[in-house]
Amino acid sequence: MLFPTPELDTKDLQVLEDIDRMREVLRHHVRTSPAKWTAGLKKFLTADAVAASNSIEGFKVATVDVEDLMEGESEVDVSEEDREETLAYQRVLTYIQTLHDVEDFSYSKGLLNALHWMLQGHRHNVRRPAGQWRKGPVYVTDARDPGIAAYTAPDAQLVPGLMQELVDWLNADDDTHALIRAAMAHLHLVSIHPWADGNGRMSRSLQTLMIARESVLAPEFSSIESWLGRPGNTWEYYRELNDRGSHYQPDQDVAGWIRFNLTAYHQQAQTVQGRLARSGEVWSALADFTDRRGLDERTITALHDVAMAGRVRRARYQDAEALSLQQAQRDLRELTNADILRPVGRTRARHYTAGRQFPQHAIDIAQTPMTLTHPYRP
Repeated sequence: MLFPTPELDTKDLQVLEDIDRMREVLRHHVRTSPAKWTAGLKKFLTADAVAASNSIEGFKVATVDVEDLMEGESEVDVSEEDREETLAYQRVLTYIQTLHDVEDFSYSKGLLNALHWMLQGHRHNVRRPAGQWRKGPVYVTDARDPGIAAYTAPDAQLVPGLMQELVDWLNADDDTHALIRAAMAHLHLVSIHPWADGNGRMSRSLQTLMIARESVLAPEFSSIESWLGRPGNTWEYYRELNDRGSHYQPDQDVAGWIRFNLTAYHQQAQTVQGRLARSGEVWSALADFTDRRGLDERTITALHDVAMAGRVRRARYQDAEALSLQQAQRDLRELTNADILRPVGRTRARHYTAGRQFPQHAIDIAQTPMTLTHPYRP
């Protein structure tokens, strides 16, 4: 038995309508914005989702470092464990993004276990096998006392039947809004806890996949994992899951879980809109600056990364502008000589930050915080 999808009340429907409207506006903005802005934003959003979802599980890698790892940088100052977890989840999320428009797509035991292998294959062993249903009990321990089980998952013998029921539900057509179904899928999977490890990230990635399959926005915009990874939201996330009880109890009202997810969708849409707007303002400010200084227009890309992320690496700039190694090195050297950029580190580990002549106005725009509204509060 799976959790029944609750009926939405008037306020829920209003919030859902607001979310749909914001997502339509965002889709228009993405389609009409210069490709360079949106390409950078897509990479950032993917990296931020990876960093956030992993942080919930205790793997702490900054978004800017995740971006570097995604670009293939080897000299990133993170532990080997954090590197492996980051790259594993990046593979999962990247593959999920490619599935957004597959015409003959369907959910299956094989797909879910394959995704789990991508996530946990590097940790595969007899006790915690990857890519297959667990064969023993699994517990979610209390954050304050690992000797206490905050949640005990269903008996392993029940997992195959529950997962088949979930796969059938995922493939069924009904009139439920895609965002509501995605939230329910997350709850179903994390409550069944079918694997020995990695259930949280798999449940969040399933929700992301279902939103991406809706095809309203580009798949990189289809995740609330960044929102879930913010410390206060992570606490609320665990509280909502804990409210479901210490054991699998699917015959209950989960309206609170739906409201929590609607809040996440709403505030994530606000966040992405705000970042896209700031990105455009920063780009315009840097375009004016490079024009005044007689710099090549392509250098805006490097300067934009510095303003928005705090740094840029040669390989990232070279790839973004499709430059030769010599061209990228020459541009960055000229910017350094002009004191617009400042090199940090040596050889392969080198990156560039803002120099004394970097336009402070662009940094001020990038660092201006935005205010989020809560859809359920006045």
